[in-house]
Amino acid sequence: MNIDGIPTPALRAHPEQRVINIIDQTRLPHALHWVRVSNLGEAAHAIRAMQVRGAPLIGATAAYGLAIALGAGADDAQLTLAIQTLWQTRPTAVNLHWALRRMAGRLQPLAPAARADAAWREAAAIAAEDIAQNLAIGQHGLELLRQLRRRQDPTLNLMTHCNAGWLATVDRGTALSPVYAAYDAGLPVQVWVSETRPRNQGLLTAWELAQHGVPHTLIADNAAGLLMRQGKVDAVIVGADRIAANGDVANKVGTYLKALACADNDIPFYVAAPRSTIDFALAEGRLIEIEERDGDEFRLLHGLDSRGVPSALRQLASQEAVANPAFDVTPARLVTAIITERGVCPATRQGLLALYPEENHG
Repeated sequence: MNIDGIPTPALRAHPEQRVINIIDQTRLPHALHWVRVSNLGEAAHAIRAMQVRGAPLIGATAAYGLAIALGAGADDAQLTLAIQTLWQTRPTAVNLHWALRRMAGRLQPLAPAARADAAWREAAAIAAEDIAQNLAIGQHGLELLRQLRRRQDPTLNLMTHCNAGWLATVDRGTALSPVYAAYDAGLPVQVWVSETRPRNQGLLTAWELAQHGVPHTLIADNAAGLLMRQGKVDAVIVGADRIAANGDVANKVGTYLKALACADNDIPFYVAAPRSTIDFALAEGRLIEIEERDGDEFRLLHGLDSRGVPSALRQLASQEAVANPAFDVTPARLVTAIITERGVCPATRQGLLALYPEENHG
């Protein structure tokens, strides 16, 4: 996607130097800062500290992190250590574990001397597939959006939650891919961007939409239901961090509330995600581990002070008890459809297996 009109992926790989560059998303939208990742510890920190975030980008970063780690040695002990270190960084986003399993399956049969180069090739393949899948999601979603257009008001008023754009992937995005496809095709769109407390990932969505020129309006999370009730929302489209085999969806906390509001107002609620986000081994959403983040994410507010300097403002005392779950689970019954790189399906086991019949093991 674009930064100041220049096509830019969210991750830049430099295999000849055995490093990657990532955007430090903790500094957005106030500053665009690239971080060099050159060892296993830096890769794990980037994922854990949410310098990279979004399930597909986490998976790609983990794959490259493993490739980087093998530059320090690629015997079985080092391979196992690197996989375990990266595996433990985030518990909910299934793409992380999917990518590491795929990398392990490719590398473990090889002689240690062949593993490092193979790891870089496999990580590059994962990144390239992510881009291709996101482009396909965009086209499938575009067809749904075309069907929503109303003659009396041709502008599509869409709502999203968290950030599932190109910043959450290697490029193009999941939930925002149909939005970009619609905008690039000349369909008039306007996006209601939910701020998504406490990490405020909606600010990242607003930032990247502005970079691409897509009209949008940032709203407080609690304004979403009112806008739906007022008839100002044609559809809600979100990404996912994990989709269970029955179609239940784990996504950034607050997603469930939007799905409930959609159901009450007869508004389509779409989830966009690639195959790597679907966990066919997990029967239903109640089994998904919900990550509990540090309470200071809630106690402190981050922004710029009056001089434009990054700063933190304490809104709660350090001893104040807080709960900070990072995700919630939306039951499949509230999901209108799931948009994948293979097409659109109902949020059911049968619907998912119709798109991925190879996962039907009886």
